[in-house]
Amino acid sequence: MITEKRKNFLINFAYFTVIAVLAAVLILYIMPLASPFVIGFVIAWALQKPIRFLRGRIPLPDKLIAMGSVLLFYATIGFLISLAGIKAFSEIASLIASLPRIYSVHVQPFLWDVLVGVENIFMDMDPALVAAINDMSRQFLQSIGELVTGWSVTTMSILSSLASSLPALFIKIVLMIISTFFIAIDYDKLTGFCMRQLSDRGKNLFVQIKEYLVGTLWVCVRSYVLIMSITFVELSILLTFIGIEHSVIVAFCTAIFDILPVLGTGGIMIPWAVLTAVGGNYILGLKLFVVYIVVTVVRNIIEPKIVGGQLGLHPIVTLTSMFVGVQLLGVVGLFGFPIGLSLLRYLNDHGVIKILK
Repeated sequence: MITEKRKNFLINFAYFTVIAVLAAVLILYIMPLASPFVIGFVIAWALQKPIRFLRGRIPLPDKLIAMGSVLLFYATIGFLISLAGIKAFSEIASLIASLPRIYSVHVQPFLWDVLVGVENIFMDMDPALVAAINDMSRQFLQSIGELVTGWSVTTMSILSSLASSLPALFIKIVLMIISTFFIAIDYDKLTGFCMRQLSDRGKNLFVQIKEYLVGTLWVCVRSYVLIMSITFVELSILLTFIGIEHSVIVAFCTAIFDILPVLGTGGIMIPWAVLTAVGGNYILGLKLFVVYIVVTVVRNIIEPKIVGGQLGLHPIVTLTSMFVGVQLLGVVGLFGFPIGLSLLRYLNDHGVIKILK
């Protein structure tokens, strides 16, 4: 009896290990290669509802309706991206044009005050100590120069790699657009052919997984919108309390930035607090740092509860899967690992698979 249980355990362990390895290979190696066609299929699938809605109301062939819907979608996306790019370029150009004024009004007086303070301190020091400090200063400036040089080389390397990747990116975009047209035109034929290759049990399993994943993705989006809203309200109240101007606008921008898993609120609040303290306003810098601590603690408490509650997972399971997912696959892992565990729980509860008691 014990031997039989061990044998079953080893078989199940090997089975799910193979599935995990295949899934990792699919995500890390195959998906990047097939990404234009996958994205094209997802867009074509998302456009099926408006296409079916228009088919019964516009006296045109189905293929023309599908082509028109895809064309309208990409034209709208292209217009919005172009508008955002023009706005971003305008803002960057305005910032570059105002850099001399920013330097003369803010940076130069600050540096002058620092130099005057350092000079006053040196006047009361022993000459030997002054010489040692001067030597340390030269070494520090040399290190800064080397650091700037390293940054310049890294920046040039990044820019060159981006420039070299533009042709491949352009080809992927073209393939994505073309594949979207073809998939949208013959969506029913393509999906019908794929479904006919599955057994009845395979069809039922596929439909269950698809319906659950679509619903779960919507739940995740709704959960993170709720988390972003809570962060926005917190920041609005706290920033207004400590006397920050335009606190609502600042809170909104920071809450949107908070969705990013690597940077988050700290990507804005920590540099802001440090620069404020360096500028001499230590009290406000400390207040901003306290605001960051409060917002981060509240988010780390509510995120596992909200996301885990929507996915049917315990908060500690959700928190662990999100942390592991971010470390392994970044943004994809942040969402993919909790959703994957939730899918396994769903299939186990409905008797499709048996991995948990």
